[in-house]
This record gives sequence, C-alpha cells and structure tokens, in this order.
Amino acid sequence: MEEFIGEVWHKYISSKVATGFPEAGVELATFQSQLSTYFHCLGGAPGKVVEAAEPRILGNHRPLLQRIAGSHRRAALCWQDQRSLRLPPVIDYLPEKEQNEALYFWLAALGAKLPTMKHWFVENQLATLAILTSHPGLKTGYQMLAKAVVAQRPLIEHLPQKLQAREQAIQRAILKPGSVKSLPLAIGEPLFVPLWLYPAPLYDVGAGNVEDSDEQGASSEKNKTESLNSPRKSAQYFDDEKQTDGLLVFKLEALFSWAEQVDMDRSQQEDLDQDLQGAADDLDVITLSRKRKAGSAKVKFDMDLPAPFNDDLYLGPGIKLPEWNYKKRAMLKDFCFVQPMLSDEAVPSKLPENLKEQANCLKRQFNLLRPLSVLQRRQPFGDEIDLDAWLDIKTQPNVMIDGENLYLAKKKNARDMSTLVLADLSMSTDSGVTTEQRVVDVIRDSLLLFSEALSACDDPFAIYGFSSIKNKQIRFQLLKNFSEIYSDHTRGRILAIEPGFYTRMGAAIRQSVSVLKMQNSNQKLLLIISDGKPNDIDHYEGRYGIEDTRQAILEAKRQGIQPFCITIDAQANDYLPYLFGDQGFTLVRDIQQLPKMLPKLYLNLSQSI
Repeated sequence: MEEFIGEVWHKYISSKVATGFPEAGVELATFQSQLSTYFHCLGGAPGKVVEAAEPRILGNHRPLLQRIAGSHRRAALCWQDQRSLRLPPVIDYLPEKEQNEALYFWLAALGAKLPTMKHWFVENQLATLAILTSHPGLKTGYQMLAKAVVAQRPLIEHLPQKLQAREQAIQRAILKPGSVKSLPLAIGEPLFVPLWLYPAPLYDVGAGNVEDSDEQGASSEKNKTESLNSPRKSAQYFDDEKQTDGLLVFKLEALFSWAEQVDMDRSQQEDLDQDLQGAADDLDVITLSRKRKAGSAKVKFDMDLPAPFNDDLYLGPGIKLPEWNYKKRAMLKDFCFVQPMLSDEAVPSKLPENLKEQANCLKRQFNLLRPLSVLQRRQPFGDEIDLDAWLDIKTQPNVMIDGENLYLAKKKNARDMSTLVLADLSMSTDSGVTTEQRVVDVIRDSLLLFSEALSACDDPFAIYGFSSIKNKQIRFQLLKNFSEIYSDHTRGRILAIEPGFYTRMGAAIRQSVSVLKMQNSNQKLLLIISDGKPNDIDHYEGRYGIEDTRQAILEAKRQGIQPFCITIDAQANDYLPYLFGDQGFTLVRDIQQLPKMLPKLYLNLSQSI
C-alpha cells in the first residue's frame, strides 16, 4: 500500500512540475553529422567533434513544488573544450519540433564563433551580435528563437523581488544582444539560457603531483567512439595514499556473536553483476584515486608487451620518427619509435575454402587488366623487321626516312602504380561483427581477396599492419613487401594477424610513406583500413592524434603519394574530411561487404589517379 501511494504521489507531483515538450523533442544523434559540418563551415576549430553534454548541477532558484519533487536540479548545458563541442543529447525546451532543431544549429554557430569564454553574460551577447552581423540570414531565425525562449522563462512578477532585476536583464540581453553591459547581482545562479554557451565544467585536481600519463596505465582500451547515451563525467582526483595508512582500531564487543544473530529476509538476485554503468550515470562527479595501488602493483611489470620469446621477430633495431605537436606547432624530432616486425612462425597456408569462389571471380576480372603488348612500328630496335618501313625506303628513295627505324617492337601498356595497404590491427578490431566473426576477421578476408586480385593483374603491392603502445613502440607488421611474390607464406602471415594495443596512426603513415618512396613507379597509392580515429593511452587521444595524423597525410601528399582511407567508423564524417579531404575516404556501413568493396575501390582509384 505504501509503495502504491508513493507511486501515485510521485506521478502527481512530477506532472505538476514537468516542463518542456517531449513530443516536440529532437535528439542530437539525428543531426550530429550535419551539425559537425555546419560547425566547421562557420569557422569551428578543425578536428573538434560534436558530442553530447552531461547534465550539470545548477544552483538556480526553484519553486516550492520543484524542490518537493526534487526535480530541475540538473540540466545539459552547451559548452566546449579543445577536444569537442558539447551539445544537449535531447532538446525539448520549445513547443515546436522545428524550433528545437533550429536551436541545435544556433548553438553550433555560436560554438564556432565563441571558442573560448571568460565572461559568460557579456561574451554570449557579443558573439551573438558578431554572428548576426557576419551572417545576416540568421537574424530572422534568431529572433524567432529568442522570443520562444523568453516565452518559456518564468514570469518576472512570479520571482522573488531580489531576483527580478537579474531575470529582467537576462531577458533583455536575449531579445536585444549587446544592450546589457553587466548582470545585476543576486543570490544563487540565474536560470540557464538554452541559446547560450557556458564555461567548461571545472575539474578539481586535488592530488598534488599528477603523474605522467605514461605511468597512469589503463586496464583496458577505451571505446573508439563514445555513445551519446553515455556522456563523459566530471572527474575529481583524490590522493588517498595516506588516508588508509595507520592502525585500524575497533571494539571486539561491537561484533555480533552467534547468540545475537539476527534473521533478515534478504532479496535473492539471480544476476550478481552490478549495474556499474547505471551507477556511474547517477553520479555527477566521479572521484578517481591517483596514488592508491594494490599490493601486487608494488612489483612493476609491463603487461602490455608480450615476452620476447613469444613475440614476433623484430626486423632491425627500429626506426625513430618525428611527431607533430599541434599545441607547440612544432615537429618533435625522434619522438616515436617504429619497430618493423615479422610473424616468423606463421604457417604457410592455402586460401580458405569460403573465399575461393569469390577469389576466382576477382581473378577473372583483374586478369583482364594485365598489361597488353602493343606493336610499335618503325623502331630503331626490335624483335622483327618492319617490312613496310623497308619497302618505303626501297620504293620511295626521295622520301626522307629518319635513321634506320626498320624494326617492330612490342611494348607493354602497363599502369605505372604501386600500392601499399596499411591495416589497423588495434584492439578495437577485436569487437564482434556477428556472433562468429570479428572486425579483424573481416579485415583478414579483405586483405586476402585484395592480394588475390592484384596478383592476377601483376600490379606491385605491399601489405603492412600497425598498432601501438604509446610512442615507445609502434609495431609495424610486415605481411607482404613489394619485392616478395604473393604466395602461401604471405597468406599464412595474413591469416596469423591478431588484434592488440592502440592506434598511433601518424607514425604508421610516415613509415608507410618512406616505404612507398623507394618504389620507382610514377603513381603511388596508400590505402588505409581502419575502424576508428587515432588514439593511444597517452596524450595522443582526441585532437592531438587527429592533428598529428593530418600532418602525416599532408606530408605524404607533398611527396607525391595519394592517401585514401577506408573506414567502418560510424562517426567518421566528424573527422575524416578534415584528415583526408571530402574525396579522400569512404565509409563502409556494412563491414561484411568490405572484402567485396576493397578490390572495386582499388579499380576506381587506379583510374582516377
């Protein structure tokens, strides 16, 4: 009965204090790709992505019923940092769906104009004026949104008198940006303005000495793309190294004895796994311990790298390569260590049975692309005598004939192009496509079919895989080099690939470029197969990795190499146009179609280069 009354009361009080228009709400996921393009077209920082903002605790005045219901304590505010522009996951503030959709695009435009913020009230007005001045076509839409937002704010006469002046100033600033120079003082925070950006949340770092990212470690690899339903949380670092040191004191008489055992009816749970994600979603700030370590951590092991006798064969002492630091706008010399590797224990293998039919079909198609011999007449050297040229000399003595070009020569009309395929073999490729197939399995099949096709038309090609563990070791896996004939040994190495580690893409691209530069062909193609954006467990996460990869791609283009990326990342439109250009990548939405698409893409690229 108590539960029933509680549910009825909860529904009643929630309906009384409910705000917004859920039926007119729009989700960020629906417009994320469009908003990203819109943000960058209006001058947003390159490399920034559009992500969902987490709800933030507000300290504004709440009516009595809202305080009783415990609602309206948090709201998802729009803000940005160096990595991304954060927008509310859902907007249902206005009564019409078109208005809520327009509000998303206005926030993206404001984010492009206001990358940093010092004074929330003044700078939002100035940025609004700047947008309306430089883009007068947005003025009508903004006036519509401003009137609709003001209509949803509380009536000034319903507020406590000490808050009325501040609310009146905010409403005047929304309707006439730039008309209010300062915000009147009042108790608490003002009610949030959906049209404006807010400062990034403050992160309380109380640990004193923050260790280098190399020492922090990671128990597992982060997801390459963050779900919109699981936005990032604010973090508070706490040094508890000395909090648990000392003597633990307790009273033995405080313990229950057998005679004092109390029978309690505890609910039985079939699933003992805790809902850790749900618990994290309920927290506003997640406290992280920086110094606390388990006893076993006192003995330090590098568990990322396999033991040398179990690892692949190292080819040479390794190669030092630079890395681009966009914050310093400088190339860090010899910052990365690239280690070429070879799976020397891979067993030579035949093509798997499930790929033979498709491979035979590709071989027949690519066999038609073999270089054809063209017969050239009147050549100074050749295999046969050109009788027509000889007869012209004998029958037309008055006609001048250049030299003694009396031979027939056969010349092959071949494509002068070398291709290097660079495959991402990071841990993210271990994720499942189906119950029986992983991403790395699809990549493996694609490389096999691609090799079968190119070997049929005699085009020179090489295949490498890459993964990384910080900048200390970028593993550059040799699967087939240019001078090697495609054989059972090559198939064995491709079949032996396994996912592991992270994706430091810039260094892998630079090493691939150095390999391609040694080829004598006029055209050079670098095909990159990846399932996500560049990342690693150090500072390479986010914009740093994107900027370094972009710099490596620009270096490749300046050296006459054409990079092209094939990705299965659903969020690729947020960052790949910035990296490769609008025509420099393709998104494969159905990863199981990748083995079929890869040879076709090669044909299209070989004709367009």
